[in-house]
Amino acid sequence: MIHVGIGYDVHALVESRKLVLGCVEIPHTRGLDGHSDADALAHAITDAVLGAIGEVDIGHFFPNTDPRWKGAPSRVFLEESARQVKARGGRIVNIDATVIAEQPKIFPHLAQMKERVAAALGLPVTKVGIKATTNERMGFLGREEGIAAMAVASVDLPE
Repeated sequence: MIHVGIGYDVHALVESRKLVLGCVEIPHTRGLDGHSDADALAHAITDAVLGAIGEVDIGHFFPNTDPRWKGAPSRVFLEESARQVKARGGRIVNIDATVIAEQPKIFPHLAQMKERVAAALGLPVTKVGIKATTNERMGFLGREEGIAAMAVASVDLPE
């Protein structure tokens, strides 16, 4: 039976941090603020996968109060969400995600993001869709104060 989960994440852009999205370091003057590497795209996808299996969110698995996750690569979170699916006898069918950012331009990095996310989840790259859009200069995203991501995951679980 197919189950669907959604995920959303947002982080503020700050000085003196690397920008990591979809497990790819992207050249930019600022990076995302957070306890781990603050990869909003990987976090949204992780939450979507966890939601599809009826689990709690990423913060319960990887609390920002736990020093083990300080600076951790979000690839670890993706891998754990895939492990949780397998532990239930399921399989991830596909992922679809969107990054919302005014700057930097995301398109040049999409292919590498898809490859890295697919590898972390144990999927063929053809099962991962990642897109990018802007917020049309509106709100905190439009003012380039942060970057957001949303994702949907479909998971096939035994009944």
